[in-house]
Amino acid sequence: MKLIEQYQISDNGYHPFLIRDGWQVAQLNYMPEQEIGNIEKLDIHHLTDEVFILLNGKAVLIGATINGDDVKFEVEVMKPNITYNVPVNTWHNIAMGMDSEVIIVEKSNTHEGDFEFFQLSEENKKEMEILVKKAVEEIQ
Repeated sequence: MKLIEQYQISDNGYHPFLIRDGWQVAQLNYMPEQEIGNIEKLDIHHLTDEVFILLNGKAVLIGATINGDDVKFEVEVMKPNITYNVPVNTWHNIAMGMDSEVIIVEKSNTHEGDFEFFQLSEENKKEMEILVKKAVEEIQ
């Protein structure tokens, strides 16, 4: 038995790979649904914060407050080696470039039921896309 375990995820998509009592680590690798022009919804977790760490590529965290149909976005261009936390009960998503790889840490089994979705309107999607593209341009 090895004392030190190693994990490396190369497949696209979301992969919880280390699930222990009370917490889990997952890796989210680029998938077409996470490109800024393809994001259709936001999600929220009612039982956990969600930590994001950029390993590779370009990614932008998207936070939002929702009041009825009124959506106010906040975006953060991720930098490598920075730990980002999305607090419990915060609407969010992540826009990813084709080479993006992100580590996610949250309560265990969050992916099995602690989520709710908010479907974005076409107007919401356009506003979000403009904000994300502007944020990326500002750091280049």
